[in-house]
Amino acid sequence: MHKELLADIGEKELIKRLAEYMPKNQVSDDCAFVKTKNKNLLINTDSLVENIHFNDDTITALDIGWKAVACNVSDLISSGCSKVIGVNIGLIVPSNTDWIWIKDLYTGINLALKHFGGLILGGDCSVGKEKVISITALGTQGEIKLRRNSCKPKEIILTTGIHGLSKLGLMIKNKTIFDSDISLTDSLINSSLQQFCKPKLKPKFLKKVLKARPDKNSKIIGCTDSSDGLFQALLDLATESNCKAIIDYAKIPKHKNWPKGNKWDEYYFFGGEDYELVFSLPRKWANNLLSEDKTIKEIGYFIKGEGSVTFENCDNKKLFKNKSFSHY
Repeated sequence: MHKELLADIGEKELIKRLAEYMPKNQVSDDCAFVKTKNKNLLINTDSLVENIHFNDDTITALDIGWKAVACNVSDLISSGCSKVIGVNIGLIVPSNTDWIWIKDLYTGINLALKHFGGLILGGDCSVGKEKVISITALGTQGEIKLRRNSCKPKEIILTTGIHGLSKLGLMIKNKTIFDSDISLTDSLINSSLQQFCKPKLKPKFLKKVLKARPDKNSKIIGCTDSSDGLFQALLDLATESNCKAIIDYAKIPKHKNWPKGNKWDEYYFFGGEDYELVFSLPRKWANNLLSEDKTIKEIGYFIKGEGSVTFENCDNKKLFKNKSFSHY
């Protein structure tokens, strides 16, 4: 009998199968929602694995600590977190790891927590063949729930910023050789390295959404982050909400010096680790928010239809046949 390997079934199918052991809709979002007597909680776990997510040649321990917190807090924010409570840290390292590496890692974690809020609550340490930093972050659920399955037909699709920078930052760190006709500006290089090493998040997003809300009875909107790339974020929203996303390629926000070409479109849509928010709102609400925050951009809309993503004004027909990022 043929064995089913993780490489065969992929990450999404694995999550689908694991969901059978959990309450309904528990894996629709990255965060778990826990209802308590006083405060409703959001709980998220993300792991960074050596030679999968990082290595010593591309990123310092200090920046790994920042990113380990950032990727968790990004999931909290994209679920509507109003306050970060703190993190639990699972640390696996080889026995020959230099203490300075661990010290720098925890310094980076504390710098991120000082910026985003929260404290180190505890954790566990173990020896292993490769370094693994697994963080569980806790936060309080805000007034509005942000969920992947809450987009609706006729709603406007928006994003909080540009994508592709983290991917380019990784390529620069890896000393990737670009085509001879490609010239990267200092501005693009600096922005890319910043986003790769020490990603910025949108901690004030919920407050801006609340301020722009025309109907105080609205308590839930569709939202996710672009940790696995912009295309995957759009596909997750469409699939979970059972809507068809129509994206206007001409409206996609890019860095002013982002190169043109099919390969650069691939980096942009499938790069990942940008941690921008991708979400949908009714037209009036969207217009209010767009007036409030000029960095937020309208990129499309939802219609009735099977969960999928279609692009308008895009000449690169082969681009969206690419596979999104998978951990397996």
